[in-house]
Amino acid sequence: MMMMTTSTSVVNVVVLVLLGVQCISVASLEFQVGGSKGWVVPPSNDTSIYNNWASHNRFQVGDSLRFRYKKDSVMEVGEEDYKKCNSTHPTFFSNIGNTEFTFRHSGTFYFISGATGHCKKGQKMAIRVMVPDDHDHDKSHGYHLAASPFAGVPGITMILLFLHFVLDYVAFASYM
Repeated sequence: MMMMTTSTSVVNVVVLVLLGVQCISVASLEFQVGGSKGWVVPPSNDTSIYNNWASHNRFQVGDSLRFRYKKDSVMEVGEEDYKKCNSTHPTFFSNIGNTEFTFRHSGTFYFISGATGHCKKGQKMAIRVMVPDDHDHDKSHGYHLAASPFAGVPGITMILLFLHFVLDYVAFASYM
């Protein structure tokens, strides 16, 4: 009897650890701005390249952007400074060549290059970070609570939960 209880406890711990690792691994994503080219001045015929890229991605709180560049910089600015390519009042600035920016809250974020003339040539980007699902928001904005408590749970997590309950049942049945 003691052997079954100990092995069940070990299995329970392993399942919980695997569940935790699964949850952590899907918690956030890192997006490479500009792909393999990095954060560069776009071609003159494609000045909306960064905004087009951003509009095809879904950003969540906790996600991050990776800016890779040479002899340039990246700045987060307000909406008006973004529209005017004004780099005099950034809320974030980096010129280290490999910058990570993590979204700490939802909302719209505006990024521009700090190098002279680059922003006016299209090296700028606006990103909308979605509101977390744990808030009740108007469905017309694309934000809503999941219909099921398991709607956002990855498949492997569901399998592990099922396995956990099966093992508990087997352990309980053999105890009786």
